[in-house]
Amino acid sequence: MTESSAFRTDRYELTMVDAAIQSGTANRECMFEAFARRLPAGRRYGIVAGTGRLLDLIRDFRFGDAELDWLRDNNVVRPPTLDWLADYSFSGNIWGYREGDAYFPGSPLIQVDGTFAECVVLETLILSVLNYDSAVASAAARMVSVSLGRPLAEMGSRRTGEYSAVAAARAAYIAGFASTSNLEAGRSWGIPTMGTAAHSFTLLHDTEEDAFRAQVDAFGASTTLLVDTYNIEHGIELAVSVAGTGLGSIRIDSGDLPTVAAAARAQLDSLGAVNTRITVTSDLDEYSIAALSASPVDAFGVGTSLVTGSGAPAAGMVYKLVAHKNAEDEWVSVAKTSASKASVGGRKSAVRRLDATGTAREEVVTVDSGGPAAPPAATPAPDPTGAAERSLLVPLMEAGVVDERYLGAGGTRLAREQNAAAMRELPIDAFRLGRGDAVIPTVFR
Repeated sequence: MTESSAFRTDRYELTMVDAAIQSGTANRECMFEAFARRLPAGRRYGIVAGTGRLLDLIRDFRFGDAELDWLRDNNVVRPPTLDWLADYSFSGNIWGYREGDAYFPGSPLIQVDGTFAECVVLETLILSVLNYDSAVASAAARMVSVSLGRPLAEMGSRRTGEYSAVAAARAAYIAGFASTSNLEAGRSWGIPTMGTAAHSFTLLHDTEEDAFRAQVDAFGASTTLLVDTYNIEHGIELAVSVAGTGLGSIRIDSGDLPTVAAAARAQLDSLGAVNTRITVTSDLDEYSIAALSASPVDAFGVGTSLVTGSGAPAAGMVYKLVAHKNAEDEWVSVAKTSASKASVGGRKSAVRRLDATGTAREEVVTVDSGGPAAPPAATPAPDPTGAAERSLLVPLMEAGVVDERYLGAGGTRLAREQNAAAMRELPIDAFRLGRGDAVIPTVFR
């Protein structure tokens, strides 16, 4: 039986439903929207991630007997609301940016259309998924952009929660990482997995040479040997002695990596292991990866910085009501006007304007004060100047039915392809690591 996702929420989502049922407003048709008011400090773009996971969770958002009994025993909501929750299944429509796409401040990333009650209970779930996954994907994309085509492996499972570890691996893969150490991410999302041995394996054996022989006997000479448990230079010498010059790779997890990597390459070459690759780990982030751009490093393993968003562990997204029908069944745009937390009301469509070279120059968000008709899905034809517009919103759920293309391993691969395409559109300034504003403006009209 599929585990319910209904309790992955905050209490006030249900108490709002409770009060709305009593006031007679619970069934008003509404449009909610998830967006980010700003990017994390200094970032120039963000990457949308988590959509495929989110659609799965929304589909499984059900209140079974166990959940209803707990709510009843703890007096969270009253009996009419319990009855409503017992029959809950989201039956509305969701549009959103394609997973893997870039986003900017104000981008209407997710639009949810349905009754107030059925939309508002999804708020916590939507934000917890999009905020974390997009934070990881955005950090991962920066790392990929400075790795100069060298593969990166996600290795952060031991630096975050057991569920977020799987989400992080998926988000990193969407943003261009080559593999993950997390087996559940491999099973659930079809991500290539990697990993051989830690320092404890070396320490287990009587000698470093015994540990290397045991690993090579088990996995062959193409394995990766961890050479920095005691002395890197001696470790490399032993590794080549045991595995031969066909040794697949060595891993270095400590020291001044640019200096150590250069010395390791020279030593490997002198021993005839000219094709043995060098993988480095050790608290890497986008800045240290960039600093290794001229070093003879063949691959990177990244953990803590990746799964914590490299200093921005949440993407800062919010979920706001932007339109609803009033008592006369007419659509009304609504928006917050709070200082520094204002929102823009109304249903929106969004396009990315591209110049004649296919480079993104502007995000244009058109506000419609009317009701939530489906946003345009087709890309308009280029204009005579060579510029074009790419429509950004696509249907994800219609009348409560998920578009299956965005789910599972297939959806993850699709998101990875979308990310690669979106990154090719960004202006070159997007890839600078120095602090800066969003690389293209968001214009409302």
